[in-house]
Amino acid sequence: MYKVVEKGTPNSLDYRLFHVKDGVPVSAFHDIPLYTDDTNKYCNMVVEIPRWTNAKMEISKEEHLNPIKQDVKKGKLRYVNNVFPYHGYIWNYGAIPQTWEDPTHVDKDTGCKGDNDPLDAVEIGAGVATRGEVKQVKILGVVAMIDEGETDWKIVCIDSTIAWRRNYTISLMLRS
Repeated sequence: MYKVVEKGTPNSLDYRLFHVKDGVPVSAFHDIPLYTDDTNKYCNMVVEIPRWTNAKMEISKEEHLNPIKQDVKKGKLRYVNNVFPYHGYIWNYGAIPQTWEDPTHVDKDTGCKGDNDPLDAVEIGAGVATRGEVKQVKILGVVAMIDEGETDWKIVCIDSTIAWRRNYTISLMLRS
């Protein structure tokens, strides 16, 4: 449904991923719908960082059409470290389109304001997505994190092609 168009060189400051639908450029932030259809059973997720990759990518709120670009901190491209035995992100990571964490609203549970970004999505299925892919996901839960004094919600979800299976179980192991 959505085509991803790459511009620039990967792992560089000029690299961008744009979304196109029916030959027309669209915004990953504003034009891709929140829900996949009228049932509101599944949401769309824009994959910024596929599983097992290191480049810290994100939807640009400031640029026209909100392309996906590599995050920069102190003038350097950002990457996540490997944590043995894993390489890069252990899940598909991205954003839920048409959502936004209000930086003027203090959340009653965290006591912090929103981070001014779309809601983050963590897709915990076994598959490896592609950068820019728009996945249909079932929301399983939410985790609130505080990052640099701001509330940063993580929507925990699973690919809709897996979610329908009756025998699919999710176990969460907490380590102290």
